[in-house]
Amino acid sequence: MTRQPFPPRSLAIARHPTMEGAEELAVELGVYFSERNLTVAQASLYDDDLRRRVQAGEFEIVIALGGDGTMLRAGHLCAPLGVPILGINLGRLGFLIEVKGDDWRPAIDRVLAADYWLEPRMMLSAQQLREGVPLGGWDVLNECVVGRGAIVRPVHLTAEIDGRHLTTYVADALIVATATGSTAYALAAGGPILPPQLRNILLVPVAPHLSVDRAIVLDEGSWVRVTVRTDHQASLSIDGQAPLKLEDGDQVDVRAGKHTTLFVRLQDPGYFYRNLTWGIHRNPSPGLRG
Repeated sequence: MTRQPFPPRSLAIARHPTMEGAEELAVELGVYFSERNLTVAQASLYDDDLRRRVQAGEFEIVIALGGDGTMLRAGHLCAPLGVPILGINLGRLGFLIEVKGDDWRPAIDRVLAADYWLEPRMMLSAQQLREGVPLGGWDVLNECVVGRGAIVRPVHLTAEIDGRHLTTYVADALIVATATGSTAYALAAGGPILPPQLRNILLVPVAPHLSVDRAIVLDEGSWVRVTVRTDHQASLSIDGQAPLKLEDGDQVDVRAGKHTTLFVRLQDPGYFYRNLTWGIHRNPSPGLRG
């Protein structure tokens, strides 16, 4: 069932911890909500107490102050409980963010009046295995990247789809992305742009050498396994976070996740194409993270 907009009575303001202007805007928003007798808390997105309260279901909407990277982290936090996220952009590029930092008042007033819609974004579930033993699992909003480490050499990455061999990439990396991630690293690597409502899994090789060099779009029911073959360094990165070390023979399994990220939207659904065109013209190197 599609969740309907509602006038929130409790809000969390989760700000980027170091971005210029984030703390000042968080305080200003907190005062604005308090004056309207709303329950509000504000802190860094990485504040343990704020995260605990969000995970306990204390807030009906989370307002994320920062760039696209902040929205990704907020998505990881909020998706398990289905808490909607409104982004206010303080970064360089905001494909995911709805509101500009200097124009928040009319946007906030619309949210408080339930004059918005909720946009669901598919997530992936990724798991690292070594000799069949799970070592870790993650929710993924943008992409999972399996690739080389600090040594500048390609790695061999054997890809399977639903248990059947697809190909072995000799490449810097293989990106496994959502439609949301199609405008991030996957776009910079030459992958296609997918509208955000699509529930597909996207495979994009990065700098492939004498191997398949085309992106592949899969159905959401597909299961992807990537096996690392290397005699040097390899790594796994989830949504642009610090890479984890992979060893020869390690496997990364990726499939559609059970959680969905909900973004608060104020513009009509055509916003995606307007923002995309604006962002590419404004920044000739798409895929940057705020």
